[in-house]
Amino acid sequence: MRLLLDTHTFLWAISDEPRLGARSRDLITVEASNVLISLVSLWEIAIKHALARGDMPLSVAQAITWAQECGFELLPLDLPHLLTLEQLPQHHRDPFDRLLVAQSIAESLLLVSADRAFQAYGCPLQDARR
Repeated sequence: MRLLLDTHTFLWAISDEPRLGARSRDLITVEASNVLISLVSLWEIAIKHALARGDMPLSVAQAITWAQECGFELLPLDLPHLLTLEQLPQHHRDPFDRLLVAQSIAESLLLVSADRAFQAYGCPLQDARR
């Protein structure tokens, strides 16, 4: 099983955040054959950190280090992702989240997220709180 972590799920996983549910934690740490972090998430981290937002406690360099230390793979943004994105209905307005959904669909990845808006897309989804 291959997982794609939403940005907040990645942050929860590396910080041992209690909001990350037991099932999701087990998928990430034990069951998944690959855990992927999208470059889209790193882009989001870089932007929010540069804006000195309180909800982004680490820099993109720190996020990359954490991802590597956890054995997570980096998923680049590629043409099939953009072609999928173009076909998505406008259920979600956040461009980062829409790109993650497109990557999940294009790559047949289980998306781990607490964002309920993703359900409207019908992509493989694991609620990060469970």
